[in-house]
Amino acid sequence: MNARSLFRAALLVGLFLLPVPSLLCVQKNLKDAKPLPRTVWNLEGGAFFATDGRIPDGPCFRINGQATAPGFFNNLKRVDDDSGTHYLRGTEMVTEYPPELEVSILIHDLPCSFLLKDKTTEPPLTKEDFTRLKLRLYWKSGVALRPAAHWTDPELHIRQLTPNIQPAAEDLAPRYEFHFTFGMPSEGVPIEDSLVVTLQTAQGEIVARTSARL
Repeated sequence: MNARSLFRAALLVGLFLLPVPSLLCVQKNLKDAKPLPRTVWNLEGGAFFATDGRIPDGPCFRINGQATAPGFFNNLKRVDDDSGTHYLRGTEMVTEYPPELEVSILIHDLPCSFLLKDKTTEPPLTKEDFTRLKLRLYWKSGVALRPAAHWTDPELHIRQLTPNIQPAAEDLAPRYEFHFTFGMPSEGVPIEDSLVVTLQTAQGEIVARTSARL
């Protein structure tokens, strides 16, 4: 055997003798891995969402909302464990939303800043401001958005708020609370999808965005 053949043989032997990741180490790591804690979320009452928004060069406001359906969310729970996320009503596996959701949204203005040093006073959210906003709804799966189906005409209720400062109430601009509800088709929508709610200006600028996820 020449020198070159001896070198190749020694190289092969060396490669076989090199330390490599052991299956025993992998098995040990898997054995030592702690299972994820099982968490259970009570979804009684529906899916809730909330956020703050601001009209450009205008007032700030708060959105609170709820998506529900008669009987659907009764005893509904979300379970997260090692096998993933499951939605259960008792022992029944729930995989889709009901045929229709009832969506309720409440909007009112609020200060853009709560800092005492901030002396800026924003105008209140007027009826004209509100009517110029456009509501857009989407279903979100992962990072993909798709427009939600058309909903029934919203039923709108406007309530004028009573000012906390009574002596000079006549000098204060009226403030309102806007509450509207509507039905939204949701048949066949996977329950893992989240409902994305946006308010946009007439120019399409998003001034508020939030989502309801179970």
